[in-house]
Amino acid sequence: MDREVIRTWNFVADAANFIVDQANKAISERNEFRMALSGGNTPRPIYERLAISRRDLPWESIRITFGDERCVPPDDSQSNFRMAREALFIPAAIPEKSIMRMHGEIDPKIAAREYENELDLLAAQRGEDIYRHDLILLGLGDDGHTASLFPGTAALEETMRRVIANFVPKFSSWRLTFTFPLINHARQICFLVNAKKRRGVNRARSARRSTIACNTRRTHCWGRDLDHWPVALTRCRSYLQYCSPSSSFGGTTRSSTA
Repeated sequence: MDREVIRTWNFVADAANFIVDQANKAISERNEFRMALSGGNTPRPIYERLAISRRDLPWESIRITFGDERCVPPDDSQSNFRMAREALFIPAAIPEKSIMRMHGEIDPKIAAREYENELDLLAAQRGEDIYRHDLILLGLGDDGHTASLFPGTAALEETMRRVIANFVPKFSSWRLTFTFPLINHARQICFLVNAKKRRGVNRARSARRSTIACNTRRTHCWGRDLDHWPVALTRCRSYLQYCSPSSSFGGTTRSSTA
């Protein structure tokens, strides 16, 4: 599918239902659903909705990873794992074997390498060169960052590693994050974006159209977006962006771009 943007008053319910549909489809086709979670405040009610209304999902056939993590212990209030654990893992009684957390409490470079090695092992067991997610959930920051791929950071130039430790000067701290080689290998990417980020969604769409137009010379054409608008570098066969509506919006709308 092309990149599709859905703006809806039923943001939480619609996004949760989409995730469930993708899970059922993947399990029926491949006996497993691989999903990477996003952190932050926006996805939390979606996870809570999944936990309450979808306890009957075959969680033992679902493998959950994280697209990024702050370098803090798992019980820290800033931990993406802690948020997901409180909102989804405990209420839905998801088995521990289904969850792969990033170890933000240890040396960042070691944690990133260990996580990458775990994914590589799982990929090798399926005869894959790179671990392929069925669905990666992502957010969109005011500065155009997604996962922990921030403007001007070294991770944006990574072409080989799938998971790295990325130093973010604006926070003076390290983050663990998926890189574009892993993100763009997913079957589907879903951005969960609130109403305040509507302008950012439009900018990301227009930026991506310009990079596609450049095609084989993309490394030159992507220069400005690479430094200032990282989300424009997401490239996958299928995209979906669930955006909560602004106060002046009514109903549900869909729009697509190639």
